[in-house]
Amino acid sequence: SSALTPLSALYPRREAQPEELQRFAARVAAQLQGPEPGPEAAACLQRLHLVVAASKYPRRLDGEIVGLLQKMLCSPKCPEQIQLLCAAILREMSPCNDLSLSCENIQDPKLLSLVSSVLLAQGDKAEVAAVGQRVVKVLEGRLPEGQSSRYLLPILSNVISLSPEALTEEQTNVVSKKMADWLRYASIQQGVAQPSGGFFSNPRTRQPGPVTEVDGAIATDFFTVLSLAQYYTEDQWLNMQAFSMLRKWLLCYGGKGLNAPSSGGRLEMDKSVMSMVSTASTSSHLLPPKERLREKAFEYCQRLIEQSNRQALKKADGDLQKACLIEAVTIMDIICKQDSSYVYRAAAFLKVLHSRISGDATYARALLPIAQFFLNHGEMAAVDSDAIYKHLFTDIPAQLFHNASLAFEFVLFCKENSRLFTETSSIFRQSFPNLFKFLAWNSPPLISEFVDLLPFLLDVGTAIEIFHLLLDLPCLTAALDVQMRSTSASERASSDPTVKPATCLEAFRHPLYKSAFQYLLRSSGTAFFVAHRLIPLRQLLGSLASSPRVVQCADTVPVLLELFFSVVAEFADGPLINQLVVLLLQRSDQLYDIPAFKDDVHRVLSSQLVMLCKLHPALIVELSKELLEFSGTVSNIQNKEAVFTHVVWAIGEYMSVSYDKRCTVEQINRFFETLEAVLFEVTQVRPLASIPSYAPRAITVLMTALTKLAARSQDLIPR
Repeated sequence: SSALTPLSALYPRREAQPEELQRFAARVAAQLQGPEPGPEAAACLQRLHLVVAASKYPRRLDGEIVGLLQKMLCSPKCPEQIQLLCAAILREMSPCNDLSLSCENIQDPKLLSLVSSVLLAQGDKAEVAAVGQRVVKVLEGRLPEGQSSRYLLPILSNVISLSPEALTEEQTNVVSKKMADWLRYASIQQGVAQPSGGFFSNPRTRQPGPVTEVDGAIATDFFTVLSLAQYYTEDQWLNMQAFSMLRKWLLCYGGKGLNAPSSGGRLEMDKSVMSMVSTASTSSHLLPPKERLREKAFEYCQRLIEQSNRQALKKADGDLQKACLIEAVTIMDIICKQDSSYVYRAAAFLKVLHSRISGDATYARALLPIAQFFLNHGEMAAVDSDAIYKHLFTDIPAQLFHNASLAFEFVLFCKENSRLFTETSSIFRQSFPNLFKFLAWNSPPLISEFVDLLPFLLDVGTAIEIFHLLLDLPCLTAALDVQMRSTSASERASSDPTVKPATCLEAFRHPLYKSAFQYLLRSSGTAFFVAHRLIPLRQLLGSLASSPRVVQCADTVPVLLELFFSVVAEFADGPLINQLVVLLLQRSDQLYDIPAFKDDVHRVLSSQLVMLCKLHPALIVELSKELLEFSGTVSNIQNKEAVFTHVVWAIGEYMSVSYDKRCTVEQINRFFETLEAVLFEVTQVRPLASIPSYAPRAITVLMTALTKLAARSQDLIPR
């Protein structure tokens, strides 16, 4: 066809010039103005949609073609495929100044859905409100035979996402009433297949059978999204759609005017609970729409949780069970926030659920909303939730740290509830070694979450152990890798305790390394530090230092170290600062063997040493023995020049009576003699090929520190 001539030019390039686009749009318009747009018109519209959509910048079409697209969209005689393509093109051009569409008088739900999708794409709040009001009005009325409301709920869901205030309270009550009925009173008989209309189609169809459960049993209770049928009825489709938007609806409109329970005491609450429990289903129609929707939603979630206990015949149905279980528990939590009279029933129900699924790793995701519920309502329900938190923080990270999506959800859950956890349970902070397994294995995607999470894990009791753990994070990644690869029976059998292991896999269960692995892979904090035992393990795991996962993890450590010190500085006292400085000096040469990692860590440690000295200048006097030993070791200049340089600078700056009255002339003299000997060794010894050259900066700082020390002692001035 001549109308398709320019397509070969437009399609492969995907970037048509404006003139080409207008010429092609004119040919599309000619196709649409024919007596009956057919396959050629559809092909043209598909290509036009591709050109408009696959563009970096917004495309503009002539007002005539825009008007024609709107006309075809609203024409009752236009084929459905053409209408869909017209709507898609108009959406891609949003916002469009030439648009004259209106949903005001549209009765057909399918057409209203298409037109509304274009109007919502414009981003105009007034249009959003108009769409919302029209959708509610059509839902409220009685639809003609053959028309379906199920095209409207997705549009309504988009409306409340874009502008929740678009609906009035009266309109939300209308929808809440409808949703309650859709959730609770959908048919439990299967739908009927639509006749094909062919020559051999039989007008006499079989009576539909009952819907079934996921295990194949006939459903005896009301229909839910977990009820199965070969064909679904209209109200069953609405039931499933209502559940899919239930959480969003309750969050937007379920709690207005029902925020927190009144302060009438436990007695008033108990009365409220008893009145709600005794409410018969026959009286639920007397409840206001919001309260009635909450009641039906709660019953629906209970039914879903019961259905999740059935053994699904198909894997897809099993996956759906787990997804619905998570959604049901989340909705229960929302309902209890909005009406506390549901808390006691929900708590008892979810306690049983937790006991049932806690031993099954495939249900790990469902444990998060359960923990969220008890975190929000455990105190009101008088439930000891520590067992739930302990299982969550102990077993799940240790077993499923390698599950990337679960890791993100778990860490996000911790981040969002970190303040609540630190106020209500000590288990959260004590479980930091397990939480860091998620980061060690999934470093790049989780680093920003851990930046927010780390401050809540730190206190006086955990600071030292977390400092060690941050420095050993790449080593933890390597250990997790070994743990995952050491699960086969053959590898277990090959471990001989009398023979020194030659590989990481052999070492994993070898008595010589077993305790070190167990310490590194521990699930909670411990008061007994055995960091020195990790030295041989770090050497053994050095073979994995070039692993991409280990290298990625190592890249995150400097950022977290800087954050660690900035947080610790807010609560650290003198003894803790002294302890950190001693560990800083010790650990500066006990790092995992990745050269770039060592350099980055030394850079951070040296800068943070200066910060600690400013916070607590007296540490120079209090730790004079350790600092003398470190600064008097010439090899430190070569191996960790940045740390050595900053230690020497701090000695010269803060070894003064003006910072600490305990500073004596003898101490100043000892430091002077030590640094003088180091300076002499690095500058006066004749350079040989075997003797390394030293950084000019270190030599300069040594000379400066000696000058400062000499100025504070008359005996040293001549020297």
